[in-house]
Amino acid sequence: MKLYVCYGTFTATPRPGGHPCGNAYRALKDAGHDPEVVKSYGLAVLPAFLNATKGRKEVKELTGQYTVPVLVTDSGEVVKESSTIVGWAERNPAGSPAA
Repeated sequence: MKLYVCYGTFTATPRPGGHPCGNAYRALKDAGHDPEVVKSYGLAVLPAFLNATKGRKEVKELTGQYTVPVLVTDSGEVVKESSTIVGWAERNPAGSPAA
């Protein structure tokens, strides 16, 4: 399983509700998963030539957008957006068939 994030999986942030990439990572870890973290850098709102990192290019191919976080499960399912990844993790703890 791969989790594409911006710069990291930090949770300490002045952003209300926490940082989306950190929230997704923490939910996966709390559910017993150990995702491969792909740091994608850049910023989704930047022009394409500024989002030329490998991770952002892969995210664009997977979802049609440059926005992270994006989860790719071991079965190849693509889950985008932090709240959706958190929900997926809650429904699919490590060791369950869908995980």
